[in-house]
Amino acid sequence: MAEQKELMPADIPDWVRDAEEAIARGETLDVPEVKEISIKFGKGLVGEPFTSKSGKELVEVKIPNTDPADKTPWASFVISPKMIHDNKFGKGVWMKLPEDQTTRVSKPFIVTTGPDGQRRWDRNVRDVPNTELKAMMEAYKTRDRAGNRESVRDSLQEKKEEAARQPEKPKTPHIRSKGMEK
Repeated sequence: MAEQKELMPADIPDWVRDAEEAIARGETLDVPEVKEISIKFGKGLVGEPFTSKSGKELVEVKIPNTDPADKTPWASFVISPKMIHDNKFGKGVWMKLPEDQTTRVSKPFIVTTGPDGQRRWDRNVRDVPNTELKAMMEAYKTRDRAGNRESVRDSLQEKKEEAARQPEKPKTPHIRSKGMEK
């Protein structure tokens, strides 16, 4: 078995020694408070976990397009699955990220279309501040829902009127006992 040897003063880093001396004098260490933002989104945006080339466990999270008419592929970012937590209702998830840092977001785009009809894809990669990432992930909260509800009511009224205008289909008589004769 390997011998256990005591730590020599040269083995301890300087910043550890300085911190220990400051604590012994009664000073408090001023650790800057890290502000975090929490991002809430649906479970459907979280992909399957995978292992990176470096051996880390990661998961891809999709970012929906803010415009519903935009049919381009969604952007995505990769994060540790340990940072994603289920909410108490079970349908959504949330994560906390440092407010002053950035996250690398990639979005696929078509480079060319070959003569055989195959599309050649590439990725546009950019660093996005985490506050902007929160706005991108929670864009569903800013949609105008009142306008959609009115249009549903109007279309429901139109469908009722259309159904009233159509002739009634004759109903076939209901036979209680098939194959039994009296």
